Amino acid sequence: MEEQIMEFASGNEMAAIAVKQIGYDLMGYYPITPSTQIAESLDAMKAAGETDIVMIEAEGEHSAAGICYGASVGGGRVFNATSANGLLYAIEQLPVQSGTRYPMVMNVVCRTVSGPLSIKGDHSDIMYLQSCGWPILFANTAQQVYDFNIVALKVAETVRLPVVVAYDGFFTSHQKKRNYRFTSDKSVRDFLGKKKEPMPLFDFEHPISVGSYMNEPYLMNNRYQLHLAVEQVRTTLPEVLDEFQEISGRDYQMVERYPNNEKEMLLDDTEIILILLGSAYETAIEAVDDMRAEGKSVGVVTVHTLCPFPAKQLYGACRNAKRIIVGDRQDNYGAGGGSLSLAVRAALQRFGSSIPVSNIVYGLGGQDFVANDAKKMFDMANNQNSDGNDACPGELEYYGVVPGEVDKEEIQPYFMPLARERTQMGITQVEQEKNKLRVIGGSVNATAQMPKRLAPGHGACPGCGIVVNLNLLLRAIEDPVVLLFQTGCGMIITTPYPKTCFKVPYVHNLFQNGAATLSGIAEMAYRKQAKGELPEGDIVFIMVSGDGGLDIGMGSALGTALRGHRLLIFEYDNGGYMNTGYQMSYSTPKGAKSSTSHIGKEQYGKSFYAKDMAQIMAASHIPYVATAAESNPADFIRKAAKAAEYAKHCGTTYLKALSACPLNWNDKPANESKVIEAAVNCCYFPLYEIENGITTLNFDPEEKGKKIPVGEWFAMMGRTKHLSQDQYKDVLESIQAETDRRFHRLREMSKHPML
Repeated sequence: MEEQIMEFASGNEMAAIAVKQIGYDLMGYYPITPSTQIAESLDAMKAAGETDIVMIEAEGEHSAAGICYGASVGGGRVFNATSANGLLYAIEQLPVQSGTRYPMVMNVVCRTVSGPLSIKGDHSDIMYLQSCGWPILFANTAQQVYDFNIVALKVAETVRLPVVVAYDGFFTSHQKKRNYRFTSDKSVRDFLGKKKEPMPLFDFEHPISVGSYMNEPYLMNNRYQLHLAVEQVRTTLPEVLDEFQEISGRDYQMVERYPNNEKEMLLDDTEIILILLGSAYETAIEAVDDMRAEGKSVGVVTVHTLCPFPAKQLYGACRNAKRIIVGDRQDNYGAGGGSLSLAVRAALQRFGSSIPVSNIVYGLGGQDFVANDAKKMFDMANNQNSDGNDACPGELEYYGVVPGEVDKEEIQPYFMPLARERTQMGITQVEQEKNKLRVIGGSVNATAQMPKRLAPGHGACPGCGIVVNLNLLLRAIEDPVVLLFQTGCGMIITTPYPKTCFKVPYVHNLFQNGAATLSGIAEMAYRKQAKGELPEGDIVFIMVSGDGGLDIGMGSALGTALRGHRLLIFEYDNGGYMNTGYQMSYSTPKGAKSSTSHIGKEQYGKSFYAKDMAQIMAASHIPYVATAAESNPADFIRKAAKAAEYAKHCGTTYLKALSACPLNWNDKPANESKVIEAAVNCCYFPLYEIENGITTLNFDPEEKGKKIPVGEWFAMMGRTKHLSQDQYKDVLESIQAETDRRFHRLREMSKHPML
């Protein structure tokens, strides 16, 4: 047995340790709760020089899966981690990897699939993966997360398939426990051996084609070979687990049961068996101990492989039971049960078993599961009604639900909605002037009379710029508005169920598809107006995005802009994925530290320049693009009025505001207005507009005598303060040079009559 040491760590941390010890070549990923800690931990290790893994944070999970596939084809050892809708967004790519037989390992930290939005743990994501041809191992504990990650890679490279290691989000992923890991990385690498590439891509003497076009009968053969490869896991996995036991001392089987009759490998004395997946199995063991002490014949079983499903081993563990209860943290709606229960029923049928099986759906959206809940599940199967019918029938029961039906007439609004007559105040007028719009009125004091569409009582952090910027945006718009928020802090702080802060129609959709969703809403409104089903009158459709929403959602936004839907895209640029704990986004400043761009002897923070989304949107030739800042409120209000007017009549418009985030910028909330002003004065965030293709620089700090170095702005924030140190002098100089280049380019464009 190899030497090991104890680690007090969570499942995510143990996964990162395994990845580091394995010596992976590359991790392609996109931050999503609750899997992001793996990437964060690895980035910290990389900054400290503990690993040389190439970390590529994509702009979305679909691209992350493509990066991983490309690196696998290139012959590398490759790793990924994701959750929930991130897995679903990537899923198109996953059958490509298994169908072309390139091994890798992906951790799926299981989480509720939205919507409505929830970030808590259940199994509704992992079950989507069962038809992709990826073997799936399921870990109950943080220890198993570590062990299975090592085992998974050896299985993957033996059968030449990508393999998933799944475990429960926020339970296994975040709870810290005592675990053991190998003292030396060499122990892990010797166990795995060197990767063998039977047909290397970079063999230029023997070039290969990957993913060739196939039709019948060749695709049929391909799928049959994929079937055989997955079936091979049934023999390969036990062999690898036995090898792993020799070096670790830990014995794993495809099916685990408690209590375990090791001699006969059966639960001979157990009448009622509860089958659970993941961390709930460990909880149920406590209930089994209590109930068996009371003389009740109960037991619990779990499976460690979802694909291939261990039907034979499961039957062996359950065949003497009188009743089986399957707990599912997911439902296959309309199929009469969750995926685990359907697989259990199919397995028992194959062996001619007539044991009655009940299915209980529980724990959705991270609902707690404690030992007492397991006892109640056993009792549901054990008790019988007076008429002899089972209290827990063989169909489907939901455990832990509460009544949710409410008579609509009884619902009382929290506040009066803002109808058209309440916002048309005549404080702002927009007139056509040659090839531009001119805003008349709209002073800061006058627009303060505008009723706020966003009610107080939101959950924003002190000093957060999101609500400030939203209120400035909406001050200048007198027409009715329909708001769509992409996922992010702005959405989270304003809509905690069952309350909402919005006095106007509001819709949420995910990061990657907000603009497309709003374009559908807008087109339906215009169609209803044309058919006389909706009153005539202008409506301003506004998508609110931030927290990196125009990284993963950039494709949708550009598609909407190119089609020219009449709507306004508003981006509050807070410079990171703030709602998930400040991971680096493409708008994070170069050099800034975040949870995925650490500072250490090998890293100085983010390694590349911030994305210029305003210029990207301008390249789609939409009628109006502008930047704004709360430090210049009159300019902000004027641009908001213009953006709304163009959105009503001409096409897509885009307005970007720099939005303070004191929690993650690591500065003082009371100073945020000064911090925003400094960003403008150092020219890092220039104020300009591009109206019908013509650029106007609205504020020139050099002309006003307010120009400051970028380093002075950076020194105001903890995330960039380190760049003032001598060791980062070259980095800061490069940022200053790029900031000056971009600003001087804007100034020259502003002078040119055609730019």
